[in-house]
Amino acid sequence: MAISPLMPVYPRCAFAPVRGEGAYLFDAAGNRWLDFASGIAVNALGHNHPHLTRAIQDQAATLMHVSNLYGSPQQMAVAERLVALTFADTVFFTNSGAEAVECAVKTARAYHYATGNPQRYKLISFSNAFHGRTMAGISATDQEKLRKGFEPLPDWFHVVQFNDLAAAEAAIDDNTAGFLVEPIQGEGGIRAGTQEFLQGLRKLADQHGLMLVFDEVQTGVARTGTLFAYEQYGITPDIMAVAKGIGGGFPVGACLATEKAATGMVVGTHGSTYGGNPLAMAAAGAVLDIVATPEFLANVREKSDRLRAALEQMIPNHDLFDSIRGMGLMLGLKLNADSRAFVAHCRDNFGLLTVSAGENVVRVFPPLNVEESHIREFVEKLSAAAAAFEVPKAA
Repeated sequence: MAISPLMPVYPRCAFAPVRGEGAYLFDAAGNRWLDFASGIAVNALGHNHPHLTRAIQDQAATLMHVSNLYGSPQQMAVAERLVALTFADTVFFTNSGAEAVECAVKTARAYHYATGNPQRYKLISFSNAFHGRTMAGISATDQEKLRKGFEPLPDWFHVVQFNDLAAAEAAIDDNTAGFLVEPIQGEGGIRAGTQEFLQGLRKLADQHGLMLVFDEVQTGVARTGTLFAYEQYGITPDIMAVAKGIGGGFPVGACLATEKAATGMVVGTHGSTYGGNPLAMAAAGAVLDIVATPEFLANVREKSDRLRAALEQMIPNHDLFDSIRGMGLMLGLKLNADSRAFVAHCRDNFGLLTVSAGENVVRVFPPLNVEESHIREFVEKLSAAAAAFEVPKAA
């Protein structure tokens, strides 16, 4: 056969981890890598966290899956916690971030249909966004690398420039249902929304009767130093998609909404075979046990300050680095060279795992329970990697 048994849609490297422990991954030969990618913000508690693994093991031995046609005390318990911790009144559980975004888009559109405005079906989204790889998700971005080969796409979104409030306002018309926005763009290059921009979207949504939908798949679950990034902007969305860190490595996602926003989500409008299964809820509950405390969040902010300070001290020593972006432990290093090449260099030669993003940014996503020794090791290895890096022409 010419094709791999695994459909060749990933540019897989030679590194093949078989075991994880805390902030480290190991291959079959026992070689160790410091993991500051965290599965792209998924492994919020690192690898093999005892509380999380025990919760999954106990639940697996009890009940893994039942149909959503039956009552679910496991879902209800996690939903009640999320409602208590956020702006939301109701939650729908999914298996991934893309599914959570899909549910969020449907929720926004269903609201207008249920309130007598079915013509309001388009959401305004923003340049360089990433909302998953469903047909709806790739329709919501202007990134050619995501859209190529799949057009024509659904006419459900109007893409305007990120952080351009005037452009967002000008795009509102009779068909507009709301805004879909990442408070900090992850794949797009760790580009944070400004206070003026996100607060302005909230005001525009209120003025025009629109839904403000936050995609916090990457920013959520303590990654930015608060449980969700919206808290740092002094506003609340109407609908929010979350995933990644909420399962700590187990596939879990959720769409959160206010009672008003969920007006159209009635019996038969949405569903999921596996969403909210008892095993996933055990994982989500265990993660929330740890991250949703003032002490843990304060520690994330403290470690973020120390990591940022160490990086700022190192950057002037290397022409490779330009600047630091981001919030909390969702940081980005802007390079003066190809970030993908540097990420591969760090992985293959220095046992250091990061992940690239747009605008030649290296994403720095350590476990949220990262230790000071890990920060020191990371900065030392990063500095050594930069010193040994032969700078190719920037992409």
